[in-house]
Amino acid sequence: MVSEHFFPETSLLLDALVERIAEQLRLAVEAHGQAVFLVSGGSSPKPVYERLSDMPLAWDKIIVVLVDERWVSLDHPASNAAFISQHLLKNNAENTRFIGLKNAAATAKEGQASCEKILQTLPAEPDVCLLGMGNDGHTASLFPYAQGLSAGLENQSPKRCVAICAQRSEVTGKFTERMSLNFSYLSKAKHSFLLINGEQKRQAYTAALQAGPIEDMPIRAFLQSSEVQLNVYWSP
Repeated sequence: MVSEHFFPETSLLLDALVERIAEQLRLAVEAHGQAVFLVSGGSSPKPVYERLSDMPLAWDKIIVVLVDERWVSLDHPASNAAFISQHLLKNNAENTRFIGLKNAAATAKEGQASCEKILQTLPAEPDVCLLGMGNDGHTASLFPYAQGLSAGLENQSPKRCVAICAQRSEVTGKFTERMSLNFSYLSKAKHSFLLINGEQKRQAYTAALQAGPIEDMPIRAFLQSSEVQLNVYWSP
């Protein structure tokens, strides 16, 4: 199920989205003593993280988990872990527990078991998930027709992550080897948000709402699922 929240200005979107995410994290901590926050890389959520880092939340009780990662070193400019560290894990959120998806294994496939072991320590239902979407309809690192996509889209997989080898494109660049949380785990989030900006993303989103193979646009798995309440936030 989809709930659309379209705004005429990005500043209005940020005000609404940051407050809503903060409130859900706050309520989760109050109810369960902790909260799990699944986060995406990319330019769109950057101002969201900057604002959240200043919020007076119980950050010592919040676990931040990446939804996907390029298989690059942690000091690489393309590292999502480095991005989150720079833009979210600072200010009030400086000492928040963080779980990334890159380890010392030579390949994502070889590193999957280690990632899976850590992810299995998390609650079955994450509290908040912030997703993005590419113009190709990918989300997390669930890319169209990627190696590993079928496993990543399994609806009731007991696993929580999948090694992905994407087809090289303008979207992936040279970083085709990835680790991604799978649909089965992402879809269990209690509060899910899809953040998109600009006319191209809106056109891609509109296309994804139409009937068609999920492999063409993997975001369809979330848009078409009756079990996922996806809050779509868009601004020009």
